[in-house]
Amino acid sequence: MYLIVIAWIYVVLMMSVAEATNTTGTVLGALVTFVLYGLAPVGLVIYLMRAPARNKAAKLREAKARAAHLASLEPASVAPDAGGHAASGHEAIAAEPGIPAVGKEA
Repeated sequence: MYLIVIAWIYVVLMMSVAEATNTTGTVLGALVTFVLYGLAPVGLVIYLMRAPARNKAAKLREAKARAAHLASLEPASVAPDAGGHAASGHEAIAAEPGIPAVGKEA
């Protein structure tokens, strides 16, 4: 990719030099030629061709931020399900009079 960019910049540079050294050409015209035929199109092409790399880097940054956020939410020393009881606490509800436990007949 960069070989084509370097070659195009070289061609445009030679066009600019030819315009600047011509008897009817001007240095201002050479600068305009270099910017409009060289820098602007090459900048646009490089920007468009680097879009997948920018998207990949953004997704990687988001994944790292998400992982850091999730790591900050849960304490590292407490293992999940370490208590050995149901997480919903339906034992306490079932112990109340008049309410049967879920899935059991009264």
